[in-house]
Amino acid sequence: MKEFGRETDERYMRMAISLAERGTGCVSPNPRVGCVLVKDQSIVGWGYHRRYGGPHAEMEALRMAGSLAAGATAYVNLEPCSHFGKTPPCAPQLVEAGIVRVVAGMRDPNPQVNGMGLSCLEKSGVQTQVGVLEEECRWLNRGFIRRVTLNRPWVTVKAAMSLDGDIALPGGESKWISGPLSRSKAHLLRSEHDAVLVGVGTILADDPELTVRLVEGQSPLRVVLDTQLRTPPKARVVGDGRCLVLGSETAPSKRVSALEQEGARVILLPPDEKTGRLPVDRVLATLASEGVSMLLVEGGSSVISAFIQARAVDEYSLFLAPTLLGRGIQLAGEILLGGMEEAVSLSPATIKQVEGDLWLEVKPKCSPAL
Repeated sequence: MKEFGRETDERYMRMAISLAERGTGCVSPNPRVGCVLVKDQSIVGWGYHRRYGGPHAEMEALRMAGSLAAGATAYVNLEPCSHFGKTPPCAPQLVEAGIVRVVAGMRDPNPQVNGMGLSCLEKSGVQTQVGVLEEECRWLNRGFIRRVTLNRPWVTVKAAMSLDGDIALPGGESKWISGPLSRSKAHLLRSEHDAVLVGVGTILADDPELTVRLVEGQSPLRVVLDTQLRTPPKARVVGDGRCLVLGSETAPSKRVSALEQEGARVILLPPDEKTGRLPVDRVLATLASEGVSMLLVEGGSSVISAFIQARAVDEYSLFLAPTLLGRGIQLAGEILLGGMEEAVSLSPATIKQVEGDLWLEVKPKCSPAL
């Protein structure tokens, strides 16, 4: 077997990552995985995990390669699995096909795997290498990592804002602060997340669909925080069985029945004893148990403020429009700091021009490491 250098390994790992990205929106709660098989410096097979419950990336690549897989190197962005789930484990299949070397971008943090796939390969005489483009591989599956290690999804706050920090006028009107292209980008964000979350105030004010319409992609699960279940049963968000309403255990039972009859799922949680609101940590744990790895929080201000105060935001995606709204509703308007030392520190933002708007992507410095 010809020795592969770092440059070569990274080139094929980038291909595996690019393939894995094709599964966005279709494979959760599984991670996104791509695989490239290389033999005699030529690609003999490739594949990616296309849908939850479907063949894993390694199996697709092996099927394409056929007998050419014998003696090949497999590049995969995540450690091959060694346990039975919806499909058979991949590590033994790689061994059986005659793969002689496996290069994995990262170990699988899932306790069911975490090193066991690599161990299975090594015990069978397969050479292994871990950590090629690991940072990129971990970022690709950041939501999966959050869910299996911390029992919570990766949380992104998305908002369109005026230059003076408002997300709506005092009466709640917000259509439209940002431009058409920014709104298309916002729909792209929805397609990249497993669930989109708003408060009942947004439902009552705007009656949004919260679906993906302006770009191609899967619509996420729609989650409404609604302690007393004030969401109208005929609200547009309810209709197709992809709506989850999280309410308080104190909510009237007749409202539970009304929402469920229209196709919504309702989960009641213990409220905070002091505020009566749903604790953010319980909300996140509940969504993690539902298989949500990537959560997009779209508002409104009270919901966003609660997530910020709970230090639960991993990433902000903000569309800044060249307009001033004066005294409006601010992004985090319910947060009152006692001093500058309480401010949320953010890392330097990535800034892109989107027609007349600016698109800022930024992470809090306190976000747990991947």
